[in-house]
Amino acid sequence: MLIAIPIYNEHNYVDNILQTVHRFAKNILVVDDGSTDGTSELLRRYSFIKVLSHKKNEGYGQSMMDIFEFPGSNKFDWVITLDCDYQHEPSCLPHFYKEIAKEDADIISGSRYLKKINLGSINPPKDRVAINREITLILNNNLGINLTDSFCGFKAYKVKKILKLKLTEQGYGFPLQLWINAVRAGLKIREIPVPLIYHDSKRNFAGSLEKPKVRLNYYKEIIQRELGKDAATDPPESENS
Repeated sequence: MLIAIPIYNEHNYVDNILQTVHRFAKNILVVDDGSTDGTSELLRRYSFIKVLSHKKNEGYGQSMMDIFEFPGSNKFDWVITLDCDYQHEPSCLPHFYKEIAKEDADIISGSRYLKKINLGSINPPKDRVAINREITLILNNNLGINLTDSFCGFKAYKVKKILKLKLTEQGYGFPLQLWINAVRAGLKIREIPVPLIYHDSKRNFAGSLEKPKVRLNYYKEIIQRELGKDAATDPPESENS
């Protein structure tokens, strides 16, 4: 079992998150996506992690693709990913272990909306909740699945199945390409509840993606690209009213 953490400029969180994850895991991979805030220097303190470093920021999707390649070449059957900003609670890792042991899924995805478990100190940004809801409806409508949270990065993946997917999206829209390709490949997908956690109202996306409309259109463009011209990139009217 491998635990993998994509990191970009997480100087304020990296020490606590690594120490906490280490309580629940022995094999930890960090992908440092060209951090410039001192995160890279902090990572050198830890002998119990493996670090893959990008010389420049290549994007969340690229970090995820690197994560998938690493366990494939290092004999790990499963990889669990979580973020480094305490939006994912490391103490949930044993719950993922138990779910993996059931051997009934290829992707076990955390959902912050299956159950109402809010451990954050602030409410989630309204635009993120709204965009997540809309994109999730669009995916469900096009793919015939029943996701409740299309963007949660707290997931467990069966490595040999994930490596068969054609994944190329380097940016924040990577999860959408992942879902579409996973469904097409017939992967078994299951969600489990994880806490909803937000602590920092100032955390944002890079550049123009900070604008909700731009971000939503970017996500829809990926869906359109992956599914083709017949994709319905608006949720059903009754759900969107």
